[in-house]
Amino acid sequence: RFGYVSSVDFSGPVHKVVVDDSKTILADTVIISTGASAKWLGLPSEEKYNGFGVSACAVCDGFFFKNQDVVIVGAGDTAAEEATYLAKLCKKVTMLVRRDEFRASKAMVHRVLNTPNIEILYNTDTKEILGDGKSVTGVKVQNNQTNEEKDIPATGFFVAIGHKPNTDIFKDWLKMDETGYIITHPDSTSTDIEGDFVCGDAQDKIFRQAVTAAGTGCMAALEAERFLAAKEFA
Repeated sequence: RFGYVSSVDFSGPVHKVVVDDSKTILADTVIISTGASAKWLGLPSEEKYNGFGVSACAVCDGFFFKNQDVVIVGAGDTAAEEATYLAKLCKKVTMLVRRDEFRASKAMVHRVLNTPNIEILYNTDTKEILGDGKSVTGVKVQNNQTNEEKDIPATGFFVAIGHKPNTDIFKDWLKMDETGYIITHPDSTSTDIEGDFVCGDAQDKIFRQAVTAAGTGCMAALEAERFLAAKEFA
């Protein structure tokens, strides 16, 4: 069944899931697998070339840029990790950092600084992603201290400024961390509400891979089945 989940009500033993603001589905158990969405810069050219040189996942798409020049924007641990990953595949990685320092851990910064084919541009904003109408050909950047602009030739542009979990409709019901990821019990996909389970990127802010999401999805299904079986014989 397809539909947009517009709201939920987990106040009672039977959970209510409202689809398309009209149909209410009643359930003894709910598995949440709403994932997380990458944060983007908001540039029109970013959307235009998304999938044609623009990506938010170096691990997913880095292979397509082997021995090529790429640009990555971000200053945290994720950006540092993805930059070093890309450096193993690409000819050159140019890293754009908006401030005069990283937000990443010292260990990750050390790794970036000691990777010879990574060039770091501090105090640098992305102005435009350049292309030929079919794919990315470069990136226009601006130093936010001097206002100097320049074009960087590149065939790939990676955005690594974080992710936002798609969990807003659950915020009144489930315990979350400060960034909106649903908190589960240790070694489990169960939440603080009995009968509710969560898998994938809605609760995982570290790995964010299809295979790990599938693994926790399997765990959630098994735990839900056991929950229903125990309830039947209670």
